[in-house]
Amino acid sequence: MAKKEFSEKLPPKGKDDFAQNDFGGLFGDFSSKVSGLSSKLFGLIKIILAVLILPFVYSSAVSFFNEFSQIGAGLQKIFWNGVVTFLLIYLFIWEPVVIYNKGHKLLEVVFSFFKPMINVAPFLLPIYTILFFVIYGVLSLGICAGWLLEYTLFLIGFSTILHLTFSAKTIRAKKGDFLKANYIFGFSFIFILNVALLAFGLSLIFNEYSFVNFCNISFNIARNIFYAVFKQLFVF
Repeated sequence: MAKKEFSEKLPPKGKDDFAQNDFGGLFGDFSSKVSGLSSKLFGLIKIILAVLILPFVYSSAVSFFNEFSQIGAGLQKIFWNGVVTFLLIYLFIWEPVVIYNKGHKLLEVVFSFFKPMINVAPFLLPIYTILFFVIYGVLSLGICAGWLLEYTLFLIGFSTILHLTFSAKTIRAKKGDFLKANYIFGFSFIFILNVALLAFGLSLIFNEYSFVNFCNISFNIARNIFYAVFKQLFVF
């Protein structure tokens, strides 16, 4: 006996089906517009915060250089040699992104107990710079030699600019960044935090470098900038 052939056909759509599909599309479009508007609004808020944080970017840099000038000129040169060495390698020879990614993985292991920090810490914390400070602190307990400090300063300069460069590049490459809000705000915050950590570490090595003075000068410069802007805008 031959098998009967059959084909499954969808039943004709009724009014309820059309209404459901039409209103579903309507609400879908509305929700997408709302989410797009909220993301743009959040982007504007971050732009405003970025503008407010920019004076601290300037003040932290000026304060760092002011305190760093208290260290011997020869040691300053070694630090800047580390910075320049990285830039020359990065621009003309090789982009050491592998080293940066290894640092990411190391921080993921360190903060594995606290998952929210896994996505944030690799951008915020210069892991190699911190390690070099810690290694110097341990080795200096048994080794009192000038070469140890010189190599440490060179590596600190190299690792600091490495972290800032690739953090900026990673944030800038992200899509959907409305008016570059994530880049401006995110990198400004990273820069301030990295300079502060660098200042704190140097204050532990050098008696001439004062972390308290760094903080005070940074705050005073930023406050003067805000006061000058406020005076220009609202005081006649």
